Amino acid sequence: MTNVPPTPSGLRGAVDLSSLVDRAQRPAQPGPASAAGGQPGTAPTGAAPAGAPAAGDLTVPSLVIDVTDQTFQDVLQLSSVVPVIVDIWAEWCGPCKQLSPILERLTAEYDGRVVLAKVDADTNPQLVQAFQAQSIPTVAAVIGGRPLGLFVGALPEAEVRDVFEQVVAAAEQNGVTGRVTVDGASAAEPAGEPEPEPLPPHHQAAYDAIERGDYAAAVQEYRTAIAQDPNDQMAVAGLAQVSLLARLDGRTADELRSAAASAPQDVEAQMAVADLDVSGGHVEDAFGRLLDLVPTVFGAEREALRVRLVEYFELIGVDDPRVAVARRRLASALY
Repeated sequence: MTNVPPTPSGLRGAVDLSSLVDRAQRPAQPGPASAAGGQPGTAPTGAAPAGAPAAGDLTVPSLVIDVTDQTFQDVLQLSSVVPVIVDIWAEWCGPCKQLSPILERLTAEYDGRVVLAKVDADTNPQLVQAFQAQSIPTVAAVIGGRPLGLFVGALPEAEVRDVFEQVVAAAEQNGVTGRVTVDGASAAEPAGEPEPEPLPPHHQAAYDAIERGDYAAAVQEYRTAIAQDPNDQMAVAGLAQVSLLARLDGRTADELRSAAASAPQDVEAQMAVADLDVSGGHVEDAFGRLLDLVPTVFGAEREALRVRLVEYFELIGVDDPRVAVARRRLASALY
């Protein structure tokens, strides 16, 4: 599933984000589309967008920045100095919460040679469309004004580290070799940032298991934490997140959707596609799919649907308005 940066001969997989750029400040460049699949008007490989600062001559407020549809031009300019990793995420996305800390930690390790740009998928539809983010988390990079896809989904830290190495290598081969500083200080020494509080033992063990891809062990750790403290909501949410990852592990979207299309009343097949929808951010589609089935089945199948929906509610968050609507509809169907 991982699509790592290409060989130094060019940046393949680039997508056209020119619609997000202020054309008055970044005039379209003449010439046909590049051989790497770019569109007319996008910056050529290794070229800096107009108005970009010189490499190494840049101070940033943080190595991790929030960007929007309106401010993405800043990322294009910044990418002429250092490669920018783009993390497309959402607050309700469980796998995003596993991946984002890894991206932020690795960004800090690179001491100003990489910047992380975070894009909230719920509020920035233009960027979601431009990066063709059909699922989240989606991780991409921008090098010298040229975006390219990296991978989709939460990966173990070792694999993410490999992707960072390849992004930096591709940037160097395309002339992007600068370094930024944070407010004039060393990027490696963010002043005044408190150390994060350690996770409870079973939470840390679950997190470590997820990083190495052992979802069964993570499930067991979260279940143990819940058994010790039934009110541990972090463990309840964590269990829902890792259970979703475990169910999707090793399965493809085509396989799941084909099975569901051929058996519209098969509860297991429909729950599998609902898992896929939730992982990709299509929460209302997942809710609707399962809620439509609830009145049509009984006994163990109805209970399985109820349990899966409650799991989604924990995963997405009980305060989410979509959850409130789905809860009411579920209660009406059951009672």
